[in-house]
Amino acid sequence: MAKITAKDPGTVLKLFLDEYQLNPSKLGKEVDLSQSTIRQITLNKMKISIPIALRFAKFFGNTVKFWIDLQTNYSLIEAEEDKTLGEIIKKINKAIKPAPVKKAAAKTGAKRATAAEKKQADSSAPKAAKKARRPRVKKAT
Repeated sequence: MAKITAKDPGTVLKLFLDEYQLNPSKLGKEVDLSQSTIRQITLNKMKISIPIALRFAKFFGNTVKFWIDLQTNYSLIEAEEDKTLGEIIKKINKAIKPAPVKKAAAKTGAKRATAAEKKQADSSAPKAAKKARRPRVKKAT
């Protein structure tokens, strides 16, 4: 097949129909879609969905990506040419990320001890120091 220069999926599908000497009815039967669906795609009134792209790719021996990219690029061109959408897009301001909040510990360079570090510190301390208690005083009765 010659290199495709058409920008819309409908024209590309028409080129495939011509090359394979098919009409919408025959293609529809082969890929289990209605003649009406095929006709709507050739007129660019219906988009090529992923399930349709899977069928066309299998039947014509090309990739699903080919059909999806064709539809996506065409939809993007349509959106860029849509004046109403263009006016809406112009009104949208770009998001600004807030500055990261710094923690007090990070400013002073202080480090919090993890639970494992605390446990290790407790186990390495002398036992006498651990159990240092005030002596008990007997109450006078």
